[in-house]
Amino acid sequence: MRGLQTLLVFYALSLPVPIVAAQAEGQQVLLGNATVALTGPWRFHIGDNAAWAQPDFDDSGWGPMDLTPPPGSRDPIFGTGGFVPGWTARGYRGQWGYAWYRLRVDVHDESSNAAAGALALKLPDNVDDAYQVYVNGTLVGEFGHFTAGKVTIYGSQPRAFQLPASIRNGPMTIAIRMWMDASTPLTDPDAGGLHGPPVLGENTAIARMLRLDWDAVDRALASYLVQIAILFLVVVVGFTLFWLDRSEPAYLWLGLTCTASLLYAALFLELDLTTWLSSATEFLLLDAFLVPVMIGLWVLFWGYWFRLEPMGRLHCMAWGLVVVLGLSMTMLRAPLYGHMVPVGAAVWLSPFTVALKLLLGVLLVWVTWRGIRRNTAEGLLALPAVILLVLALYYEELLVMHVQVNLFPFGFSIGIDQMATMLSSLIITGLLLRRFLHGQREREKWRLEIEQARQLQQMLIPEELPKIAGLTIESDYRPARVVGGDFFQIIPDASDGSVLIVAGDVAGKGLQAGMLVALIVGAIRNQAESSSDPMQMLEALNRRLRGHGHAAATCVALRIDGDGRVTLANAGHLPPYLNGEELPMEGALPLGMIEGAEFSVMKFQLTANDRLLLMSDGIAEAQDEHGQLFGFERIQAMVRQSATVAALAGAAQRFGQEDDISVLSITRTVTGNFSVA
Repeated sequence: MRGLQTLLVFYALSLPVPIVAAQAEGQQVLLGNATVALTGPWRFHIGDNAAWAQPDFDDSGWGPMDLTPPPGSRDPIFGTGGFVPGWTARGYRGQWGYAWYRLRVDVHDESSNAAAGALALKLPDNVDDAYQVYVNGTLVGEFGHFTAGKVTIYGSQPRAFQLPASIRNGPMTIAIRMWMDASTPLTDPDAGGLHGPPVLGENTAIARMLRLDWDAVDRALASYLVQIAILFLVVVVGFTLFWLDRSEPAYLWLGLTCTASLLYAALFLELDLTTWLSSATEFLLLDAFLVPVMIGLWVLFWGYWFRLEPMGRLHCMAWGLVVVLGLSMTMLRAPLYGHMVPVGAAVWLSPFTVALKLLLGVLLVWVTWRGIRRNTAEGLLALPAVILLVLALYYEELLVMHVQVNLFPFGFSIGIDQMATMLSSLIITGLLLRRFLHGQREREKWRLEIEQARQLQQMLIPEELPKIAGLTIESDYRPARVVGGDFFQIIPDASDGSVLIVAGDVAGKGLQAGMLVALIVGAIRNQAESSSDPMQMLEALNRRLRGHGHAAATCVALRIDGDGRVTLANAGHLPPYLNGEELPMEGALPLGMIEGAEFSVMKFQLTANDRLLLMSDGIAEAQDEHGQLFGFERIQAMVRQSATVAALAGAAQRFGQEDDISVLSITRTVTGNFSVA
């Protein structure tokens, strides 16, 4: 079991040093106000029999098991001294299930206050996996839950058991019934049974040792608290950055990845501090679910970080390996392994699982390599974090192979998987903040450019319309975005009293459309200096747009002479409405489509109170939440009721604006010639 080995294994708590004499049949103990480590030799036997708990059982045929820690021995996980290898390393390799330890002890209590308190027995903190303690045939305590045909195990924790008051002097027989799960040797080196000698002593002395053991537990687990704090910080940073910038999915995937890592660390703490969940449940959650999911999430995070394409293929590869790895790990853990899955299956299941982890590691390296090729500077900055993560993938395998994978600074334990997770998380957080700040600077530049484009467009589209005697001109312009794609120009000619009006709608939206509007307005003003003929205007604009790739725009140009005569040319724009009725114009291609395009032309007369209405297709194409269009019928009804331009534009906007909206109204107010003011 991955239990906790105390940093302070055996203590003599003050006053006389106990005298311990090992004999063939047991151990003689002289107690003062102290404790004694019961190193044995113990008698050991694989199997289970209720009679083995009784003091009169003859265990002379059992094998010896000395629990004296070898000189210089250290716990492979926590680095503490006094580690005793389990039975799999002492002649019982491959054995799992039940086993018994028995020891006869002759106690002589010479304490000055012998009648004041009972004796207690403290079991070693590191055991595999559950046990029951019998003294003179009486069950005095257990760790784990033993029922008929089933044993529920938990992560090893410090435990001590008070002996009956009648047991104080003279001979006693201690029998320890052990249970080890079949999967434990796959995760812990030298697994099996007790990894240190039990300690016998006065109840108060044992209680002090137990408190010291729990203090050692706290120190050993402090690194997990630091890890949880760092991961929580990264989770907050990741989700916060994604909330601020939804365009960067790497922030979201970092938050998800570190959330899984945080759950892993929290479950590991729960395993070593409580008995809320059984070890079987814990290891299924940790090894068969969270570990594969964490690896897959890291692969996808780096894929999004480096903006690799196509991400769909990477998702399929990562999640496919995660599912297969999770299933193989499930078969190597309780309750399947050793029961539904035979123990011998580990011969091929374990290498298969390692190979799957290796494939995920190779996938992570491949993603990083592609990222370095895409962005060398950013890829090299991320490389240390990726190397740490790959190293952490094989923590458990290296541990079983007796490779030193833990450090113990100042009495604290920290594994390379924890170091890798914490350091990589801090590195990634720094990289994310760097990218976020860079992105904010770029967005600020774009914001300023868009604002400048909006200001330019406001200069191009007149807010104050020219005053022309005999004509009333009204307009309403409502762009769908900050920068719109609709335009109109009103250019009076004082020399002959005519007015040239050009209105249109460029293809597209946003900044690109706004830049095209600037180009068209410039071309309109340039052409108007030489000619106010509507057909020549459209031909000039068509030539101008043909030189700009796929630029296109609908446009209507009309000239109103001083006597009210109107010449109107249309290039794919909505026909104007005259006195509430749509003008019958032939269709034509928009500007910029083909060289030498022909445009429809018509002439008519404006008399007093005639109203000409020009509008963009943003009104007809307004769409509500049900997908219904505003449509031409609503436009026709409002136009016939002489709706103002503001009312018409406002109705379409409230209905559900999808595109730029512009409306221009020209009403003749005189019967004779009008003049330009």
